[in-house]
Amino acid sequence: MTLPSGAVTPRIGIDLVPLARVAELLNPDTGPALHRMLSPGELAASRTPDGAADPESIAGRLAAKEAVFKVFSAAGQTLPWLGIEILPGPGGRPDLRLSGRAAELAERVGLGPIDVSISHSGGFAVAVAAAAVAGLPDPAQAPRHP
Repeated sequence: MTLPSGAVTPRIGIDLVPLARVAELLNPDTGPALHRMLSPGELAASRTPDGAADPESIAGRLAAKEAVFKVFSAAGQTLPWLGIEILPGPGGRPDLRLSGRAAELAERVGLGPIDVSISHSGGFAVAVAAAAVAGLPDPAQAPRHP
C-alpha cells in the first residue's frame, strides 16, 4: 500500500512515570543512575528554587524521553537517554533536542519535527510525543515489532 504524494503517517508515543520511581532514583544508595539518564542541563532544570531535586520535573523528563523513543519505533534497541534532551523552552513548553544515536534514529525513519507535552498529577508524570513521517517507510528499513 502506498500513500498519496505528500501524505504523512502520524507517530505518537506516550509514557507514564510514577514519582515513587523517581524517589528511588534520587536515593543516594542507587548511585549515579540519573546522570546516565539526564544531561547536566536537564538536571539543572529539574531543581526547585532552593536547589533541591524536583521529582515531578525529573519524572516528566524521563516520561518524555520514553515517549520520544516510542515515536522512533525502534523496539529492541536501547534508549539513547542522553541523546534525547528535554529542556525548558519558550513559555515553559518542553524543548526537544536530539543528538547522536537519537538523531540518527529520527532521521532513519524520516521523522518531521517532534512535539512533546508533559503533565503531572496524582503522583505521576505523563508525556506524549508526536511527529509525522512523510509517506510510508520502506518496509525493508522499518524496525520489526514483536
